[in-house]
Amino acid sequence: MTIYISQSSIFVNRLSSFDMKRSPSLVPSFDSMLLPAIQALQSLGGSGTTEEIYEKVVQLLSLPDNVLEILHGSTSQSEVEYRLAWSRTYLKKYGLLQNSARGVWSLVSMSINLDDLDPKKIVRVVRDADKNKAASSDASHEAVGAIEALEELAWHQQLHKTLLSLDPSAFERLAQRLLRESGFIQVQVTGKAGDGGIDGVGIARINGFLSFHVLFQCKRYQGSVTAGQIRDFRGAMQGRTDKGLFITTGTFTRDAIKEATRDGAPPIDLIDGEQLVQRLKELGLGVRITMIESVEIDTNWFTTI
Repeated sequence: MTIYISQSSIFVNRLSSFDMKRSPSLVPSFDSMLLPAIQALQSLGGSGTTEEIYEKVVQLLSLPDNVLEILHGSTSQSEVEYRLAWSRTYLKKYGLLQNSARGVWSLVSMSINLDDLDPKKIVRVVRDADKNKAASSDASHEAVGAIEALEELAWHQQLHKTLLSLDPSAFERLAQRLLRESGFIQVQVTGKAGDGGIDGVGIARINGFLSFHVLFQCKRYQGSVTAGQIRDFRGAMQGRTDKGLFITTGTFTRDAIKEATRDGAPPIDLIDGEQLVQRLKELGLGVRITMIESVEIDTNWFTTI
């Protein structure tokens, strides 16, 4: 018996074993994460930060690292984080979630029954409502919201691209400024060959009383920091301090996050590209926020004259 193998089948196999490993098609759709997002909040006691919800959903769906490392376009945000953000938005518009100005999401009720919810219905109801709003007198407000969403994405991408264009020494100085603006004192950049990846040291002060030394490492790239790199950093910290900080423009693998908080080992705080961008915005470092004046006429006021 003779078996024929076409060149096209070999090509497909290569795709499935290499290119498809990082294909966005492997990422769960936003609607498939609607119920897991609710389930995540229920397990968190009814409320949680964006990061906590993300970790729970990843755990619930058993998403592998090769899927979590897929980035959304040229941003520092992963495709899973991007789609999960849409899941939270739809659940909020549907009336199941609410969020505070401090970035904490919560369920409107702890008695939500997942068996009573249909993801397709949630998507349909929200989209129908958006269409109705667009056709109403509030269409201008919806347009402003869409523009703001595009602007948000645009400045994220622009800032992340700018960070990636910095030379290593400039990125280290940026981390130094970031820590100083965040309340650290005596922050020094010490990065040099043979120092085990230690780029600097500073003293974190708590409420003006307690203080502790922190060693930090800066990694300016678009890839994912692995558990091995976290272990190497901790090894360089050995005998020098009990606290570390790892800053990157990229992301951290799930194993790296676990390694950073492993029981019995000195803890290492992690700041990924998305958190770095947000922190720079909060501190106004390299970011200017322009407030636009909005004037509305209160016609009812004139009727009381």
